[in-house]
Amino acid sequence: MSYTIVSMPISSSKYSKKCPYSMKPQYITVHNTANDASARNEVAYMRRNNTSTSYHVAVDNKEVVIAAPFNRNCFHAGDGRNGTGNRKTIGIEICYSKSGGSRFDAAEDNAARYIASLLKAYGWGINRVKRHYDWSRKYCPHRTMDRGWTRFLNMVRSYMGLPAASIPSGGEGTASVGKVAIDKRWGPATTRASQKVLGTYIDGIVSKQSKRAKKYLPNVSTASWKFVKNPGRGSNMVRALQKLIGATVDGLCGPDTVKALQRFLKGKGFYSGAIDGKMGPGTVGGWQKYINSRL
Repeated sequence: MSYTIVSMPISSSKYSKKCPYSMKPQYITVHNTANDASARNEVAYMRRNNTSTSYHVAVDNKEVVIAAPFNRNCFHAGDGRNGTGNRKTIGIEICYSKSGGSRFDAAEDNAARYIASLLKAYGWGINRVKRHYDWSRKYCPHRTMDRGWTRFLNMVRSYMGLPAASIPSGGEGTASVGKVAIDKRWGPATTRASQKVLGTYIDGIVSKQSKRAKKYLPNVSTASWKFVKNPGRGSNMVRALQKLIGATVDGLCGPDTVKALQRFLKGKGFYSGAIDGKMGPGTVGGWQKYINSRL
């Protein structure tokens, strides 16, 4: 693939909102747009709106569109106004990620080629390429991660003339996971085992859950479960769980999902308590027994 570089800069009148700080970049952060707009349309929307959300580059199957100078920060990483992702990284959006297909394939390839050129220009190694996920645990770049992050980094490596890194035989995010202790507490080990059983990326984190639902989840650990005010699409692992147990699939674990889980576990013989919508010790212990039966 090949691309044309196009400049569509943010107006300096919006610098105070979208890119207020001078920056000496230290990393590159990769995103997927989660829509099917072209790079020009993506940047045009970002330029004309009045939110602080911003990024430096959008890449599609034909063009690399530069939206902000690399010596100004942009707010794209979700790690706060002074976070490293927002203050010290070049944000790159890969377009057409909602539907995927050949346009996304070409956009991802162009992004890998362009990122390789930036790494060479700055004299950086592949370790300078990060995911949105690395800064704030948002599952982004979602389609690129679903297809394999090491696979994408290997695309970048190929454009740098570097050898590819090995990928686990079971695919990425398939680290060795064993049975969990039935301690009736849902912490990182239970999350990793759940992710293994459910076939989602294994990192021990249940991302973006609503703070309002926390009261229904008394036996989960905040070392693993991340509660936020505005959870958006929630967690891929929770969506996979909801599909398994027949709950509404929205990525957010609340009382209705817990009730569905309790009914599911009762039907499997792993739970005998009330269907009360609270993730108490009996529910967590029952889930731990279930996932152990699948490992």
